[in-house]
Amino acid sequence: MTSPVDEAQLRSLTPGVLGILVRRGADFAAAEDAVQDALVEAFGAWPADPPRDPKGWLVTVAWRKFLDATRADAARRRREDLVEGEPEPGPAPAADDTLQLYFLCAHPSLTPSSAVALTLRAVGGLTTRQIAQAYLVPEATMAQRISRAKRTVSGVRLDRPGDVATVLRVLYLVFNEGYSGDVDLAGEAIRLTRQLAAAIDHPEVAGLLALMLLHHARRAARTSPDGSLVPLAEQDRGRWDTRSIAEGVEILQAALARDRLGEFQAQAAIAALHADAPTAGETDWPQIVEWYDELARLTDSPVVRLNRAVAVGEADGPRAGLAALAALDDSLPRYTAVAAYLHERDGDLARAARLYAEAARCAPNLAERDHLTRQAARLNARRGR
Repeated sequence: MTSPVDEAQLRSLTPGVLGILVRRGADFAAAEDAVQDALVEAFGAWPADPPRDPKGWLVTVAWRKFLDATRADAARRRREDLVEGEPEPGPAPAADDTLQLYFLCAHPSLTPSSAVALTLRAVGGLTTRQIAQAYLVPEATMAQRISRAKRTVSGVRLDRPGDVATVLRVLYLVFNEGYSGDVDLAGEAIRLTRQLAAAIDHPEVAGLLALMLLHHARRAARTSPDGSLVPLAEQDRGRWDTRSIAEGVEILQAALARDRLGEFQAQAAIAALHADAPTAGETDWPQIVEWYDELARLTDSPVVRLNRAVAVGEADGPRAGLAALAALDDSLPRYTAVAAYLHERDGDLARAARLYAEAARCAPNLAERDHLTRQAARLNARRGR
């Protein structure tokens, strides 16, 4: 009797297997190809004959794939000097190179899109087809992107310290891609961040994991049955995942207790305050403003200051929010939508409707455009009455 392959288990083993091949002398690009070939073979062989040591099986098969490819390529025969022969079958080494692979895939020489794609393939174990579908691009385009990224990092050794902040930015980019294609990228980002948190004791890694869990907890309430966006204030909080919220808050509290505040911890604190409010009206907006002040101090980001203007408008009234907004560049993404909201709160419905319509024309996606268009129509209907 056969049993299905545990795809999640395969993905979790991928970085360890890849790291072992690289430490044995394989360059990154060739090793990654060999690991992908071994994963394909596992899907065919494991249902009928599951191995007792899955990681050892993958290491053995991937190493054979690497040697076969090396010997078949005359232009790379010199690399065989690094090969001491095929290792004897047996348990895989316990050393874990996952953390180094994160750093490698988030190498500063890579563009953000290439770093994301390489992380999903090398550390996440996704296929090129899955990544292409998730990013809504042709598979050939994604294959070229991944190939270029692998060539870029092939000569980089795994024995140098990496930049945790860069790794976290890449994982956050993955998370923010959401749920397109047949791969839940938000869920995948959480899985990878959990893996990173197990490999490194760092408060900002914990902060990012907490932030992801708290945002992900609201997933079911973010859209209506017809697919339209539901603003935070209007969401059915009974549909929020209380278990994820509790876990996120617990992780955040432990990180904040270490007194090494970073931007992801501050963002998670804001998300936790939203999650803690039984209703939108009970949100602790003054404390959220204080956290935005901390976040602005840490990042000096105009987008943070834009979000802070909304929070000020809720805590101190719409005119205070508009005053905070006036200090910012009106070309910022979503500036016009924030201005529309604050003018509506201030009672200027005509101006708010005009700004909502203007914001809709510049919206970055269809769902947001439709939401802003409906807001403009709603205010115009109120004015008509």
